Amino acid sequence: MSDPNSAYVSLSGVTKRFGDFTAVDSVSLDIRRGEIFCLLGGSGSGKTTLLRMLAGFDTPSAGTIRIDGADMSAIPPYERPVNMMFQSYALFPHMSVEKNVAFGLEQEGERREQIRRKVGEILELVKMSGFGTRKPHQLSGGQRQRVALARALVKRPKLLLLDEPLAALDRKLREHTQFELLNIQQRLGVTFIVVTHDQEEAMTLGTRLGVMNHGRIVQVGSPADIYESPATRFVADFIGSVNMFEGQVRGGTDGAGAYIESAELGCTLRAERCERLTAGATVWTAIRPERINIGRQPPAQSGGSAENAVRGTVREIAYMGDMSIYLVQLASGRMLRVTLPNITRGAERALARGESVWLSWHGSSPVVLTE
Repeated sequence: MSDPNSAYVSLSGVTKRFGDFTAVDSVSLDIRRGEIFCLLGGSGSGKTTLLRMLAGFDTPSAGTIRIDGADMSAIPPYERPVNMMFQSYALFPHMSVEKNVAFGLEQEGERREQIRRKVGEILELVKMSGFGTRKPHQLSGGQRQRVALARALVKRPKLLLLDEPLAALDRKLREHTQFELLNIQQRLGVTFIVVTHDQEEAMTLGTRLGVMNHGRIVQVGSPADIYESPATRFVADFIGSVNMFEGQVRGGTDGAGAYIESAELGCTLRAERCERLTAGATVWTAIRPERINIGRQPPAQSGGSAENAVRGTVREIAYMGDMSIYLVQLASGRMLRVTLPNITRGAERALARGESVWLSWHGSSPVVLTE
């Protein structure tokens, strides 16, 4: 019996060059059997090129790709235990839903009864049983997405590659479909690798995420790891909203915490979570908007000190329904973003534009970054 934590997909030093341009730069990565791994990055970060190399559509300039222990170097796309669902869905417009889903099985010469059974099972799984005779133009965007997924899964691949699978759906349908994808993946046990630029989608779907930038994977971890403990300024800034301040370390640290002086923040910043730092070193501190308290009175624990507490003026307020966003300007001119959940109705007078406020945060909230 195979170890569920062993590497099912293994990339070692995988590089792809197009002339002088390096699209994927020496990527090494292990993906476990049965997990949903999301490759997250902006346009041009190399994530789709990496996916195409896994599928066999592009050949690595260097490095090796192994799937279930087998080297894929000499294996053509049609012989790999892989299927791919494209962003455009690529359905045959002249074929019915059933014919679209059955196409791959027919190409492999399976018996008609087997094809009918497999197509029926997979259409039921994706909740498209009653649409078998329809053509793609008679379906909604969400229904076409389900048909494309059924066609990709009907051959029961060991590995399914999904390139921006929900990009064509509206927000509400996309959120609903994310949970359906999770349910389908768990029922079938297929390993999913999902490419997306949508952070919320990656955080919802992914067992683990790999954040890409300029052809490299800059951090791998669970959604909570990536969000709460970003390894670099790029990751902190790319994932969610963040307030970031440059400062200098005051005194040496032993890993138990640090005091950082930041002129643009206007207060001494105490950070409990940080590695060993050198006195005088330049660092950056990242604070998530939801980690900041906002109020009219100074925080009780500050006692008039300037540690993890600063005054500012509310410049903009955005009511988002479930939360409100406040843009608060500090004395230095810097703007801080603060978010508060709207959990009460009319409990007290709401903050207004132009009002003077205090901002404060716990020492565990800042993340100290050195690169």
